[in-house]
Amino acid sequence: MSTTATTPRHDAGLAQKLADSGLRSTPQREVVYDVLLKKRDHPTADEVFARVKPELPGISLATVYNCLETLVQCDLVRAVNFERGPTRYCPNLRPHAHFHDEATGQTHDIDLPPALFAKLKSVLPTGFDANADLVMCAAVES
Repeated sequence: MSTTATTPRHDAGLAQKLADSGLRSTPQREVVYDVLLKKRDHPTADEVFARVKPELPGISLATVYNCLETLVQCDLVRAVNFERGPTRYCPNLRPHAHFHDEATGQTHDIDLPPALFAKLKSVLPTGFDANADLVMCAAVES
């Protein structure tokens, strides 16, 4: 498999966003981004590393972390943090919430109706933006 596995439409968007930030596209960034787009299950850096390794056997975990940080800084993906858990990565840039099932460890995107999203934004503390500070809820068995 080629080290530039992203589809042409993703290549163009990735390359442009990186260029807008003064960065260039690299095979490592392209493969990491493609992994996030292919399986949108909010993987951790370790999970991304495991998925990238077969295609780029020489890649290090540090390089994966650097790629993920770059993708977040360029607004290509979002970092999702739950209390005391590892950072997860989400390529869904539409306004949405995250539902984290603590029993299974799975994280799901939840599309909110626009009226509910607007209401949510209206009750946030000063300085918070629901477009940037994604809403998250967790389920625990009682």
